[in-house]
Amino acid sequence: MPKNYPRANRVEKLAQMVLGEAILDLKDPRVGFATVTTVRMSRDLRVAEVFVSAMGSEEEQSQTIAAIKHATPHLRSVLGQQVRMRRLPEVKIVEDLTAQTVARMEELLRASGAPKEPEAEAEEYEPDDEDDEH
Repeated sequence: MPKNYPRANRVEKLAQMVLGEAILDLKDPRVGFATVTTVRMSRDLRVAEVFVSAMGSEEEQSQTIAAIKHATPHLRSVLGQQVRMRRLPEVKIVEDLTAQTVARMEELLRASGAPKEPEAEAEEYEPDDEDDEH
C-alpha cells in the first residue's frame, strides 16, 4: 500500500490548477482542447508527471500533446512563478489515454452483445431484531 505524503498531495492539486490554466493560455495554434487530468509528484517533489487529456481527432490530439510537450519549459516557469518551492520540479508531460481506453472497452462490450448497463439486483437490508439490543 503506497504511503500518503500530504505535502506532495497539496503540491499535486496546486500544480494541476496552475498548469491547467497555463495550458489554456498557450498561444500555439496546435494546442486544441486539453485538460490536465492528474499530476503525480515524486516523494522528493523533484519530478512532476502531468497527465494531459486532449480532445479531437487522433491527429489533433497528437498535435496538441506535441505542442504542450514543446511548451514544457514555459509551463515549468509558470509553475515556478505561482508555486513557492525550494526546488522547481522537472515537468514531464504524459498523454492520458483513459478516455480512449474506456471508449474502446465500451465498443468491445457492445460488439460482444453485453447489455449497456448491467442490471443490479440489490437485496434490501433488513436489520435483525438482535442488533437493537446491543
